[in-house]
Amino acid sequence: MMRKILATLLLFLASWCQAEIIHGVVIAVVDGDTITVLDAAHVQHRIRLAGIDAPEKRQAYGQRSKQSLSELVFNHAVEVHTYKRDRYGREIGKVLHNGQDVNLEQIRRGMAWFYRQYERELTKEDRMLYDASEASARLDRVGLWRDELPAPPWEFRHLKQ
Repeated sequence: MMRKILATLLLFLASWCQAEIIHGVVIAVVDGDTITVLDAAHVQHRIRLAGIDAPEKRQAYGQRSKQSLSELVFNHAVEVHTYKRDRYGREIGKVLHNGQDVNLEQIRRGMAWFYRQYERELTKEDRMLYDASEASARLDRVGLWRDELPAPPWEFRHLKQ
């Protein structure tokens, strides 16, 4: 039992030490889960919002999801807590605008799925919030949940290959 606690603590500390906070202005919204942030040193950071997966641009609600994210952050100052890069070189992170979790808001609006494939990378609190918010959006038939059977983006991408 003690070994398990120690291993968990070491894993948390390792991920915490690798975390970076980026402060900047959102200069582009690529889609419903990807933005470009320009920091004070004029360095551009391509950010993939952690814990969510939004519809693809050519998919139902893809453009609405992008528009929703634009309304939330475009041309606004944000704080991004990043912890790794994906295979495309994008920094993965939690985006905050005026203290609001933008990733969570996309789920609440029904503009993204909680991306359970990567849920272990989130804090327990974020996992619970993201899961409950998706369930609530589904129940209230908000955003993409208005469709009877919305296709998750990971299935849509698989079908297009």
